[in-house]
Amino acid sequence: MTIFEVVGGEPTFKRLVDIFYARVEADPVLRPLFPEDLADGKRWQYLFLMQLFGGDTTYSELRGHPKLRWRHMPFKIDQQARDHWLEHMLAAVDEVGITDPARAEMHKYFENAATHMINVEQL
Repeated sequence: MTIFEVVGGEPTFKRLVDIFYARVEADPVLRPLFPEDLADGKRWQYLFLMQLFGGDTTYSELRGHPKLRWRHMPFKIDQQARDHWLEHMLAAVDEVGITDPARAEMHKYFENAATHMINVEQL
């Protein structure tokens, strides 16, 4: 059974992304890094996370390989941005009610991915 199935499938990932983006929208560090209209980002993140954790492959069918670091290069992501992003994503995982062992696996992935996105030194 995949994490996608264990946590409740599409509705859970939809809630996760909605909660995460609501937090980002209110964050003074992260909000400037995102486009004014968050709809596209929400859609892509939702499709990516569902695929990553064992759902369908719509993301790759529409966009090809995720190339996450490459896709995030236009945005200046430092340690502070990474920390804020991770805080909001982990809080969203908890608010949705995802429990261990899926919670631990997701936390591990998000911690590693967030660190991998850092592309500038903090001043």
